[in-house]
Order: sequence, then structure tokens, then C-alpha cells
Amino acid sequence: MAGNRQFPLDLLLVAGLVILTDIFVLVPVLSESFLRTALGLLLVLFLPGYALTGALLPAKKDMDGIERALLSLGLSIAVVPLMGLGMNYTDWGVREVPVLTGLSVFTLLMCGAAYYRRLKLSEAEAFKISIGTTISTLKAEFLEETGSRADKVLAVLLVMSILASIGSLAYVIGNPRDGEAFTEFYILGPDRTAENYSTEYTPGGSGTVVVGITNHERRTVDYTMEVRLENRSLPLPEDQKYISLDHNVTWEEPVTITPPVEGKNMKLEFLLFNETEKSVPYRNVHLWINVTKES
Repeated sequence: MAGNRQFPLDLLLVAGLVILTDIFVLVPVLSESFLRTALGLLLVLFLPGYALTGALLPAKKDMDGIERALLSLGLSIAVVPLMGLGMNYTDWGVREVPVLTGLSVFTLLMCGAAYYRRLKLSEAEAFKISIGTTISTLKAEFLEETGSRADKVLAVLLVMSILASIGSLAYVIGNPRDGEAFTEFYILGPDRTAENYSTEYTPGGSGTVVVGITNHERRTVDYTMEVRLENRSLPLPEDQKYISLDHNVTWEEPVTITPPVEGKNMKLEFLLFNETEKSVPYRNVHLWINVTKES
């Protein structure tokens, strides 16, 4: 059954492309290359689905090459959003490196599962890709007089639609259109998640709120941040009060809050001003806090 069978060429290629994508994303010198975008598209749109298809359908008779390619696209489009949704509820969040790690690990594990399942089949039964066989299949599908004319037309249109979709997506990502200029302004709990905020204080006690700013204004912006408790300004260090960010740069730092007064359901405001308007906040968020003596 298994013998000295070599690792399948298609699974080896998928694993190699995953590792190559990781290198081009994580290595600073290579991350500016167009290949980073091309490999990233491949990892998002095809590789996870292909590896999963290989794990689910290890035999030749299960599905032919063209159908596998189409199923791989569909499964990738299904797997990636689900993985992103799951990561949104973890401490890592939906960020580039965690998502890249998750997709890479998933794809490599599915490649291993596909290889294991193929080993359970005879070499004649197990699915494998041969360049000569693939070319012959494509010629038979599109050139030879087999099947109805309608089937051939549908097959050609389907392949052209897929190629056009992938090309369009690559163009949009590679040449993003200028959208609305805006700034993200948000607060997180001490563990950098959108929960477990510091809302209960004792007189003289302190708490921490992580404040984040991301500049999408397509220019460098000088921000001014102010924290107010019941319309009373609280002191901030200079490097947290005055923040200058280039386009697409994120500033995220813990801010220490020491309420000077006692009270319940007090409004703790975080106000962000831009360089053009100093009297009206450009962005604002708030929490309701209690400052009470320990019982």
C-alpha cells in the first residue's frame, strides 16, 4: 500500500507555497514586493481549500482535477471568513500575523491529513497530479469532440469567469481606490480586548485603559487627546496627549486613569482632536465608571 511512495507533488507544492508566503509576509525586505500580494491571494483564495479537498477526497474517482480546483476555491472562501470570525473571539484578534499563522497551520495540517489518507489507498487509486495527464485532460475537455457543445461552452465560460474574478481581485488589492479619509479611535481593556474594562475604582486608586488610534487620512496628522471625567480634564503625559501619526500607522498604548472624585455612573470620556479643529472633538468614546469606597 504505502511502500516507498514519495510525498505527492501537489501537496508538496501547496506546503512550499505556504512557507514561501510566510517568508514574504514576515521578512521586512520582502514584504514590499508584489509577490507578497500574489502569494497572499493564493493563500486566502486557494491553498486552504485545496488542502482540505485533498483530505476529504483522497481518491482519483472522487473528483477530477477541474472540479477539485473549483471546490478548492469554494472551500477557501468558506474557511477563511470562519477562521477570521473565530480569531475575533481570541486574545490574538483579527490581525495579519495571527491570521497568517492560522491559515498556514490549517493548510499544512490538511496537507498532512491528505497525505495520510492517500497512503491508505493503492498508488493507482490515490489522487495525484501529473503534468502530462493534466494537459491531456484539458485537451480532451476543450478540444476533442467529446461531450456536448453546451458542456464545452459552459466549461470555458466557467474557467474564464474564475480567471477574471481572480484577476479583478488582484487588481483591486494591488491598486486600491482612494476611499473616505477617516481615523479609528477605540478603547480596549487592560488585556487589549474589547471587554473587561476598568470601571470600578476606589478613591485614590488607578486603572488602565488601552487607547488606540489608526490614521487612515492619507496624510500625516497631529492629534491631541484629552481624557475627561464628568467634564473635568485628567492629566496625561505629553507623549499621550500629543500624537503624530503617518498614514496607515496605528498608535496603541495603555493609559492610566486615576479618578480625583468619588461617584457612581460617572462619564469617563476619551476625546480626540485633529490639527484643524481644537474645540470640537474629531472622535470620542466613553465609559461609565464608579469610584466608591471598598465595602
